[in-house]
Amino acid sequence: MRTILGPIVLLLLAWPALAQQQARQMSLEDAIQYALTESIKIKNAQISIADADQQIIERRSAGIPQLSGSVQYTHYLKVPRQPLPEGFGIFNVFGQALAVDLFPLLSENTQAALTEALQGSNGGNEEGIAFFLKNNFTAGLNLDAMVFDASWFVALQASREFRNYTQIEFATQKREVENAVTEAYLPVLLIQENIELLDKNISNLEKLFFETKELYRAGFSEQLDIDRLELSLSNLQVERENLVRQKQLAMENLKFHMGYPLEEPLAIADDLNQMLTDAGADALTANIDLNRRPEYKLLDQAVTMNELNIKLNRAGYLPSMRAFGTYQQQYQGDDLKNGFWAPSAFVGLSLNVPIFDGLDKKARVQRARLDLERARNQKEDLKRAITLEVKNARTNYLNAGQRLQSQKKNQELAERIYETTQVKYREGVGSSLEVTQAEQSLYSSQSNYMQALYDLLLAKARLDIALGNN
Repeated sequence: MRTILGPIVLLLLAWPALAQQQARQMSLEDAIQYALTESIKIKNAQISIADADQQIIERRSAGIPQLSGSVQYTHYLKVPRQPLPEGFGIFNVFGQALAVDLFPLLSENTQAALTEALQGSNGGNEEGIAFFLKNNFTAGLNLDAMVFDASWFVALQASREFRNYTQIEFATQKREVENAVTEAYLPVLLIQENIELLDKNISNLEKLFFETKELYRAGFSEQLDIDRLELSLSNLQVERENLVRQKQLAMENLKFHMGYPLEEPLAIADDLNQMLTDAGADALTANIDLNRRPEYKLLDQAVTMNELNIKLNRAGYLPSMRAFGTYQQQYQGDDLKNGFWAPSAFVGLSLNVPIFDGLDKKARVQRARLDLERARNQKEDLKRAITLEVKNARTNYLNAGQRLQSQKKNQELAERIYETTQVKYREGVGSSLEVTQAEQSLYSSQSNYMQALYDLLLAKARLDIALGNN
């Protein structure tokens, strides 16, 4: 039993470490590609494209001949009768001819009424005459086809343009997902870099703390020096714990924008310095190409669709024509065996000419024109907004680049000062206060440099977004 339980206990104890090792590592590009597959926004945009395809089929079907079949069976519990008027003389003229074919098929009461009428009765028959038999069965085929309808052609064109609209909207959704993942990925990367930097500082400070305690035991240092270093070490550890919690929150936000399962572990694999790339001269000086922005193309497509909407409402003034045809077989009889079948077939055309609709179509056309004017205004407003966004993004990128260079110099200077104060302190010619001050300046410069690096990466990403490069 001990032999069996031993490996199981070891496996359970090692499980947290194994789970941590199984965390999926992703670069920024990996995270974006994952989001483009699993994001709910992307899936909904794909559904919209599929729905637009079906709308094209739906609109097209209205212009294709429609064939339908119908079957109807009626059994009269009491056959309806029509009264014969007084002096039904015309019936005597052709009554004999009718009697030859129909008389054997009529009910007994109807035969009696018909016989009385043919014999020249001058009064109306009290029971009347029946023109139906008890069982009636009708089966037929109906064909309906559009010959001309101007609104159908415009509607079909509009449905195709709507599909183009959904495709552009899909590109817009892809761009939004890419931007959201990028802006959610960079904070995680920044926090992770800060944690690694804190680990390095904590390790160096622990080493200095140990050396100071040894100097104190040898009588070359004071308790105040130990207390200052211990306070600094405690502050760094508290700050590290806060960053770990912030990283967890930032990671959950990244998973959400990626469509990644929140309960599954995830790790990032990029480095801030390696991700830094130059924007290039064209990105800072070239003319703005509005067609690279899917939002602009989306509004351009909206203008086209509103123009088609005007044409669609105008087409309502034109006449429309449809063709139809029907073939039927009808059975009548007092029972289901001894009746007779009566076939019928006909074809025809129907013309619908609009004359007056209470100004309904005129109002629809006017509303469509207003929608078109609104779409054009939105397009012009977006053009101005994109121009302003690009100008701001270029300025922010240049400022972030200059700030990074300045913070890099400050960090290098703070590192030299910190190293010098440590050497002086170890040689006994410097105070622990100088070391603490240099240490705080170093930490501040490191944090400022990391923030400036993050700001530059974010400014570069937003410049690409403004230019439509991604």
